[in-house]
Amino acid sequence: MTQNIYDQEDFYTGYASLPRSIHGLTPTGAPEWPILRSYIPPLHNSSFLDLGCGFGWYSRWAAEQGATTVQGIDISSKMLERARNDAENRRISYQRADLESVVLEDNVYDVVFSSLALHYVVNLKGLVQQVHGTLKPGGSFVFSVEHPTVLAPRSSDPKWMLDDEGKRSWPLNGYLDEGQRERDWLAKGVVKQHRTVARYVKMLISAGFVLRAIEEWGPSIEQIESGECNWRGARERPVYLLVKAVKV
Repeated sequence: MTQNIYDQEDFYTGYASLPRSIHGLTPTGAPEWPILRSYIPPLHNSSFLDLGCGFGWYSRWAAEQGATTVQGIDISSKMLERARNDAENRRISYQRADLESVVLEDNVYDVVFSSLALHYVVNLKGLVQQVHGTLKPGGSFVFSVEHPTVLAPRSSDPKWMLDDEGKRSWPLNGYLDEGQRERDWLAKGVVKQHRTVARYVKMLISAGFVLRAIEEWGPSIEQIESGECNWRGARERPVYLLVKAVKV
């Protein structure tokens, strides 16, 4: 079973105060969203599945774009409660389920989407196979995860280092040693799964997907200079891995 850290009061309170939780899909909330959004095909009269839907930002966006059915799945009852309270829309339904064991019906969705949730899943290979099965032919699987260079370090609290010239360097180690990582982020011992970029690609290919787009995302210079994103240090290494794959 996935660690349900989001239902722990201290973690939930901290998460709810993050810019992403407050500002949603705006540039200050999710600066990577414009690229992810470009991966999603037109949603008019489509069906949309949001894995790890959290507060429901993407589910509500899909409904606004004309999706006729939107299903959000999350393990956290607190996250789902807020998602339901933030907007009522008959086209959106929310389900509490563990992505480790959820069962998805075949040939249901035009788009399966996931934002920053899949790096919590241990049996990701099994979930990716289920996603392939639940998509209609030609359907799109679009997702983001924390970039493997972020998750690779073995330390529970990796920190930037300064070299002899005073330039920041990220402590990249353990990259090829995939598996569990614990991070002290908003709470002690948050469990995540480190995988290489190649592992994600191999899982998709093995399940029968064709890779259409991949981005090792960090904020652009324009985003930083405009003030949209203040993650200046992120120019030194990617923050997220963004992927689009298609069932042919």
